[in-house]
Amino acid sequence: MKIYEHTVNDAKGHQVNMKDYEGKVLLIVNTATGCGFTPQYEGLQELYKKYSERGLEILDFPCNQFGAQAPGTEEEIVDFCQSRYGVTFRQFAKVNVNGDDEAPLFTYLKAQKTGVMGNRIKWNFTKFLVDRSGNVTERFAPTVTPDKLEEKILELI
Repeated sequence: MKIYEHTVNDAKGHQVNMKDYEGKVLLIVNTATGCGFTPQYEGLQELYKKYSERGLEILDFPCNQFGAQAPGTEEEIVDFCQSRYGVTFRQFAKVNVNGDDEAPLFTYLKAQKTGVMGNRIKWNFTKFLVDRSGNVTERFAPTVTPDKLEEKILELI
C-alpha cells in the first residue's frame, strides 16, 4: 500500500484521501498540545507560511499516547493551536502511532523509515518528510526542530 492509498480523518471528522496531496511535499507530524516540544508548532507554522505556495503541506496528527499530552477534543486542540500559534495548516483527528490500534498511515510511514526504536515512534513531534511522488525520504526525531528541516524541504520543493 502506498501513501496515496490511505484515508484519514481530519479534525472535523471528514474523511480525507491522501491522494488529495499527490504532487505535494508533505511533512507529517504526530503532535501534542501539552508536550515540551509543543512550541515547535510555531516553527511548523513558519515553514508552512514560507513554503505552502511552493507545494509544502504540513499534516498535523495529534497523539495522546505519550504521557497523555494531547488531552481534549479535536476542536479544543485546533482552537489551542490556532489561538496560541496561529496554525493554518491542516489538522487531523487524534491517532495512535504505535501498538495494536495505530493508524495505518503511521504503520506505513514507520515501515518506510525506521528510527532509533526501530518501527516504534519514540515521542510526540516525530516528523516524516514525503516527496512529491509519495516517497518517505526522511524521518526526524522529536528533538529536530522545524528550522532544521528547511534545507531538506528546499531540496524537495
